[in-house]
Amino acid sequence: MNRKNKSQKVAQTALLLATMVVIEFVSQIVFATFALPIKPTLTMIPVIIASIIYGPQIGASLGGFMGIMSIIRNSIILLPTSYLFSPFAPNGSWRSVIVALIPRILIGIFPYFIYKAMQNKAGLILSGIIGSLTNTIFVFLGIYLLFSGVYTGNIQHLLAAVFTTNALAEMIIAALLTTASVPVLQRLKK
Repeated sequence: MNRKNKSQKVAQTALLLATMVVIEFVSQIVFATFALPIKPTLTMIPVIIASIIYGPQIGASLGGFMGIMSIIRNSIILLPTSYLFSPFAPNGSWRSVIVALIPRILIGIFPYFIYKAMQNKAGLILSGIIGSLTNTIFVFLGIYLLFSGVYTGNIQHLLAAVFTTNALAEMIIAALLTTASVPVLQRLKK
């Protein structure tokens, strides 16, 4: 890779990273200000897009950054579920780090291979959906396997409630924004 292309890749990756920080910050303000029935995770969208455009290594790196932001947020803004994502929250542990990081890293890997296999609009839609589902499924799996004994209520009901609200919204938003953004960014990349 020549020096110009490498510089462009670094700059574009930095823009995606900055976009993640802005999305995280703005969404937290919106969710704190308004009592919304759903609170979809939108920070994953730049991770999905980076995975498709730059490959799984950069996608996984941005996913890891998303996980670190989750740990920081749940360490500062304490909610009843903060212990699931931060070892520094009350009842948090090393297991919290696994739930916060692993699913987010995988968001940066799976969409790349889905899109690589299809390389069309349907592949973009499916990549957005799979990226979103990766987060949902692996976070839920981590919570179920690592924290089911900590939660005092019925964890299956909690997970089902979150899945039927946030997860569906996240899948739709991720599919739409991935489909709209990736072709434009691929043209800019060239």
